[in-house]
Amino acid sequence: MTVVVKVGGARAVEPARTLADVASLVADGEDVVLTHGGSTAVDETLEALGEEPTYVETPAGVVGRFTDERTMDVFKMVMPGKLNTDLVEHLQNEGVDAVGLSGVDGKLLEGSRKSAVRVEEDGRKKIKRGDHSGRIESVNAELLETLLAAGYTPVVSVPVLGRETDGGYTAVNADADRAAAAIAGALGADLVVLTDVSGIYEDPEDGSTRIESASTPGEFASLREAAEGFMTRKVMAAEEALEGGAASVVVATADAETPVTSALAGDGTTITPGVLGAGADDGTGVGG
Repeated sequence: MTVVVKVGGARAVEPARTLADVASLVADGEDVVLTHGGSTAVDETLEALGEEPTYVETPAGVVGRFTDERTMDVFKMVMPGKLNTDLVEHLQNEGVDAVGLSGVDGKLLEGSRKSAVRVEEDGRKKIKRGDHSGRIESVNAELLETLLAAGYTPVVSVPVLGRETDGGYTAVNADADRAAAAIAGALGADLVVLTDVSGIYEDPEDGSTRIESASTPGEFASLREAAEGFMTRKVMAAEEALEGGAASVVVATADAETPVTSALAGDGTTITPGVLGAGADDGTGVGG
């Protein structure tokens, strides 16, 4: 079974233990695809350049980044550049033959570009134009499978390849959790989403209220209701991963001694395909 690991890009998430655990799994013969975020590094780079990151709220209440052309340039520099290279370098030092990829490489992650987004400002719904983001609609699973079969460990980041209305392509931003979900679905893999908390909590302020698992539609509805802030996107990503064919999703902490191994053993919030209801898990949602 392949494992897709997504390590968060928040300042509080230190990847060293995750990378050591990935190296251990690979040494034991497991196929691992590592994906990563980097929102904090992008924000810090923008600020160092004298620019302010822009975040918007959708009418549905989901907060996300507005990626204009300048921000997209910074994404290209930071995500597949410094961050991805640093992770590949670390894995090489752990004895892992890692290969860094962005979603643009080999049409790994492809979808349609969204040049405008619906936002809510001061209680009013508006259209904000000039966005460079997209929704992932296909994954080149064959590319990943070829690398894994040859003994390489892919390390994947956004941007992704966005189709323009004229038939051309533009590199665009996409949510890293949902990119990991698309990859896990395409590979039929277990998805481990590592972050700075130990799972999804009934009370977001109380770690002792962690929801251990969700395996039915009703349990997943409760999970979705409990999720707030950044966790909302992780729950959305979990649903998309399972709809696409992923075997399971675990949301867990990156601060455990062996984060990936512990998450797969149940130390986190585990979500299984039963949450989709009968007949929903047909593995045909997102694929290559």
